[in-house]
Amino acid sequence: MKKIVILFLLLYKSTLFSQTILDSYPLDSKQSNGLNTILTVENELTHDVFVFIADKDNVTILKYNSFLFLTDQYTAPLKNASYRSLAGYSLSDDGNPTLYWAAIDYSTILAVKYYFEDKTNRTLNFKFPSSNQHIATEFQQNNSYNILAQDQSEQILMLYTFKNGTVEERMFDFSTFRFQDKNTRPQTFNRIISENPIEKMEQSDYNPLYKGTVKSKLYVFPDHMILTLDHNPKKTQLFDMNLESQEIKETNFIQPVSAKPIKSGNSFFQDNKLYQINGNEEELLLDIKDYKSGQSVKSIKVSKNDTIRFKISPLVIQREGQRQGELKTTKKFLKHLLYLDIGLSVFKNKQDTYITVGGTPKIINENSILNYSFFDDEIQQMFPQSNSYEINTHSESVYFESVFDPAYTAVNQEKLEPLALDNIYYFLNTNKNATLNSILKFKDFYILGYYDRALKQYIMRKFKDGFNLDDPLLDPHNYPSSFKKRIPPKRP
Repeated sequence: MKKIVILFLLLYKSTLFSQTILDSYPLDSKQSNGLNTILTVENELTHDVFVFIADKDNVTILKYNSFLFLTDQYTAPLKNASYRSLAGYSLSDDGNPTLYWAAIDYSTILAVKYYFEDKTNRTLNFKFPSSNQHIATEFQQNNSYNILAQDQSEQILMLYTFKNGTVEERMFDFSTFRFQDKNTRPQTFNRIISENPIEKMEQSDYNPLYKGTVKSKLYVFPDHMILTLDHNPKKTQLFDMNLESQEIKETNFIQPVSAKPIKSGNSFFQDNKLYQINGNEEELLLDIKDYKSGQSVKSIKVSKNDTIRFKISPLVIQREGQRQGELKTTKKFLKHLLYLDIGLSVFKNKQDTYITVGGTPKIINENSILNYSFFDDEIQQMFPQSNSYEINTHSESVYFESVFDPAYTAVNQEKLEPLALDNIYYFLNTNKNATLNSILKFKDFYILGYYDRALKQYIMRKFKDGFNLDDPLLDPHNYPSSFKKRIPPKRP
């Protein structure tokens, strides 16, 4: 009887969280010892799925059709030992992939196109102008590989788009715009970006909180890009960059006003809405504005003595190397938030909007003057004495989560089911043999691709939102109460 119970528990977890195995591909032990990259991607035009598997000597490309049947495969040697970093990919109009291998300093990028028809490949070199530009961020869009670079002398951003064996260049000039710090002192665009590096946000995936707390965010759409700057806690500067005309349109969104000075503010752009968050030791303010009209559609103000009634999670505190804990009061949450980088992450799933609000660690100069006297004992322990040039004031994150319906009414926790991403993160947290994972949003579900060290296989699994109720024995009330997947990961 005992063995039957154990078997049922294993079957329960596998059915509930792992869901469907779509395919597996054997990787021999010699190859698997040298694996360093696995990337699962979709051709946005044909909906074919490609898997790029790189080890120290070779790259293997698996091609699946839109029904996820393996239709072709191709293994080729890596020609130049100096180019081991897979920077990105593009998919040509003929359906064949090109992989971009970068040197360590990105001074040169090798574009290798792989032809499935005759199992050949062709290499092109791209010399990146690293002497006067540096890479701000990289991203994939419209089957192309893109590099956004910041010029070191001029107030411009350069966008390089790689596809079909060519590189298209676009320039966005910020020299005519005015930038100020919180004390209204003028600043240059280059200095702001240098002090606040650009982080690209994902539109269809959840962005971890450490990305939501950066001050410069990039949002990429098919015909334009949006850059938001929150270096000044008084406002969000939003720049809409047209990819066709290369014109830039600026819009300023004032942060919600508090009775006491605001210590820090931030924003997140999602579904043509700008979500702004700021606060101090007395209160936390959240404002949701319509991008087109600039009008506020929802404003929330929470004082230190209030209960945050729209949250669906505890006030979580996550210290490095420790299990997550809970802060009991809003007052304590605001105290912890005071010396963190504040931010938020917004993810829209079907009709509901998921919001994570909190803060992640920041580094300060040792010359900064800190007054510890108003902290309680729990917080004072987070500030170790140090003689180093930079002090990491703590190793923690604090946050809470909320969900709103289309009318921006808070959704009750009992009505929520786990997201596909929740199920994926749970699977990864409980399956230590799953490494080199990549997540692909495909049709109405997600594909998790990873290497299984025990089975020595590349495996694709399908994950969907909600509980898996195919088995009538599964009871949703047994879903683990400690099931929290969107814990902010460590900052890289």
